[in-house]
Amino acid sequence: MSNKKSTISGNIKKYRNKLCISQDVLSKKANLAFHTIAKIEAGATPNPTIDTVKKIADSLGVSLDDLMK
Repeated sequence: MSNKKSTISGNIKKYRNKLCISQDVLSKKANLAFHTIAKIEAGATPNPTIDTVKKIADSLGVSLDDLMK
């Protein structure tokens, strides 16, 4: 399970960096708290909800599948 967590966190960071946006900008686009994004990227949130991951995916312009593979 932790492998999936690190995959999601790594992919969020990868796609965020591709768009050249900060965690703060992503948090605002996804309508989530900044610390939520920071914790997920750092792997400190073991199981982000599917709703949270969906908001992030939509804000990054990618699918849930893209974040999970």
